[in-house]
Amino acid sequence: MNAHRLRRLFSRTLAASLATPLLLSGCQSGAGAKPAAPDAGQAVTASGPAAIDCKGGVPVPGKLTISPAPDFIEVRGMEYRVDRPKGPIVGNPDAAAGIACHSATNKNACLDTLEHLGATHSLNEQCEHLCYGYYLAVTRGDEVAAVDTLQSLRTLLGTIDTAQEAALMAFAAGFNPCSRGFRVGPRGEPPVVTASPKDFEVIGYTGDGCGEGKDILRHTVRVSAAGEVAEVKREIHEKGAPSCMVGRRPVGLLATEAGGCEDARGRYFADVARLEAASIQAFLRLREELALHGADVALQDAALASAVDEVRHADVTSRLARRFGAVPPPPSVADVPPRPLIEVLLDNAVEGCVRETYGALVAHHQALHAEDPEIREAMAVIAEDETRHAGLSWDINAWAAPKLSQAERDTLREARRQALAVLRAEVAVPLDARLTAEAGLPSPAVGLALLGSLEQELWA
Repeated sequence: MNAHRLRRLFSRTLAASLATPLLLSGCQSGAGAKPAAPDAGQAVTASGPAAIDCKGGVPVPGKLTISPAPDFIEVRGMEYRVDRPKGPIVGNPDAAAGIACHSATNKNACLDTLEHLGATHSLNEQCEHLCYGYYLAVTRGDEVAAVDTLQSLRTLLGTIDTAQEAALMAFAAGFNPCSRGFRVGPRGEPPVVTASPKDFEVIGYTGDGCGEGKDILRHTVRVSAAGEVAEVKREIHEKGAPSCMVGRRPVGLLATEAGGCEDARGRYFADVARLEAASIQAFLRLREELALHGADVALQDAALASAVDEVRHADVTSRLARRFGAVPPPPSVADVPPRPLIEVLLDNAVEGCVRETYGALVAHHQALHAEDPEIREAMAVIAEDETRHAGLSWDINAWAAPKLSQAERDTLREARRQALAVLRAEVAVPLDARLTAEAGLPSPAVGLALLGSLEQELWA
């Protein structure tokens, strides 16, 4: 079961349980999106600050003064190895504006081309263990195109005359004006761009603060009307944490006390941060064991990418924990030798197909309902990543199924049943009111309803 199918399932589940009209992160390409139009953004004629729109840590490609106007623009994120393979890479949707293929003469053909549209270059590329980058998928009439270089973005936007265009240009050049789980301002204010008669001033960020010397930097950049981006100031926004602390529990994880924090929010995020940090090791181990048992390279690469995601998640949630007065303890994991395939699959059934799948759904609930803007912003990014991780668990399950005997398949089914029973008991425990309101966690009644819906769809 891939991440796209899980997103659709989560959307239906949340809608059925909460009677809420939903459009989950990564699924905003539908007919309900607002169409882009030539006057979607207003040219700035006076100096001063203007708020910009962000979603999932990237600028929304709306409020643009492109002429002729496209039907649809979507920001897609992609991940790949440092030694990037030749050929286009198809990314995952992050933010969009407009109606896909709205004016195409052959809409089905246009939509099919859009679905498979990849990029050979990338905007805002960041590389460490893996590389992350972005491109724009654009439709205008029958034209479907990828915008994956700074020059092609300048050509698309034309004269930069709105704050949103300046933010998008700065983002493409590597300076992110949208928060990625850390607060942009002391109270989590929305990011702004300041206009002057000649150009725009954008505050953008680089780095993730995860590790000694890996500071989050705050950059002041100027974006000219021609789309040229120039850095004019750089300062440390937040020092890198010596150790990085949402998630799959590795085999051998030892119990750790989270310390004495009276704030329920601090205790919650400290525990989440510890599990996220443990998930890094869990996915690295999973990759090794998948290779040992002959799994597809795509599954191995997805496990590695998930480990890299968890590094960011651990950092984000540990920041939230510290904000509420808690210090996340580092995870302690016992060394365990490589396991037989059936043990790997049992762990995947419990931790991935049950716990991580439900956890991804809860993350989407938090992204929709958390009253605290910093938590809501963080969970919007985490929810999309965790949905991919849960999808990987089901992909592993599908890969292994033909290799198993009926007795082994029955064993996995029973393991999922028992894991569901344990999870149901955990979900039924009452929560601190601040966790349901500010952090957006579902109440026991709502959580059990969500769990029941997943049980009917996935685990029956």
